[in-house]
Amino acid sequence: MAYANGIYTCTSSWPVAQMDRGQRDIATSARQLSFFFFSPIPNSIGCSRNKTILYAATNNTDALSSTPLKSEPDADYVPMPIVLIDQDSDSDSTIVQVSFGDRLGALIDTMNALKSLGLDVTKGTVLTEGSVKQIKFFIRRLDTGRKVEDPDLLERIRLTIINNLLKYHPESSEKLAMGEAFGIKAPEKKLDVDIATHIHIKEDGPKRSWLYIETADRPGLLSEIIKILADINIDVESAEIDTEGLIAKDKFHVSYRGAALNDSLTQVLTNCLRYYLRRPETDIDSY
Repeated sequence: MAYANGIYTCTSSWPVAQMDRGQRDIATSARQLSFFFFSPIPNSIGCSRNKTILYAATNNTDALSSTPLKSEPDADYVPMPIVLIDQDSDSDSTIVQVSFGDRLGALIDTMNALKSLGLDVTKGTVLTEGSVKQIKFFIRRLDTGRKVEDPDLLERIRLTIINNLLKYHPESSEKLAMGEAFGIKAPEKKLDVDIATHIHIKEDGPKRSWLYIETADRPGLLSEIIKILADINIDVESAEIDTEGLIAKDKFHVSYRGAALNDSLTQVLTNCLRYYLRRPETDIDSY
């Protein structure tokens, strides 16, 4: 007897009399549920990991069919590269998190590149969630022993990590904005056409506001955003810089003269950001 449960295909040659109660219940259910997809399997006990999608009809028409799902990952699949710079979670260090599916190694070269920027990697952790390996660096400035606050240096950290991804994992170029100029395969999406800019601002208590920007990634983006904020006298209290493939997703806690942004200033900031971010224009020298 063979029956498919949608995840595993299991077979058994045991007589019904030799089955325990659970096995008999399964056999009975399989006979009753006539809309399941059945397939002949050699008369032996075992399970195969061939996943199957089952279809059923609500009337008397025969809608039975099955679609095998791939049990092995597509050889051409390229995971999403993610670089996250977190300024909030640790009071003493800037946290840099990197993931690229299960393809990342120990990132020794990335650590050395960060040290060349005058940074000290005080701690590193590796976390695996499913098939995704996440590597975290806790970094401080060598000259001060404190976390990184300079926006230009934060941008250099981000670009250094992305450059290393392109160097040691060249297949990542089709998922990164910098792959357009320096990768072995350019992204299919066009940064200035296919990726829209989204800006959200809301109060986060009486003394600060929360600013979220999602836009096409490009070198110098963080410095550009910080400059826009400074030009209208908005202070940045903390930031989380997230690069997910071609898209930058940046979060800031901001304030104006020690208070949250009012409606008028929120509109001014939104207009300024939309104006400067609406069409990415990249200077190759900024890479």
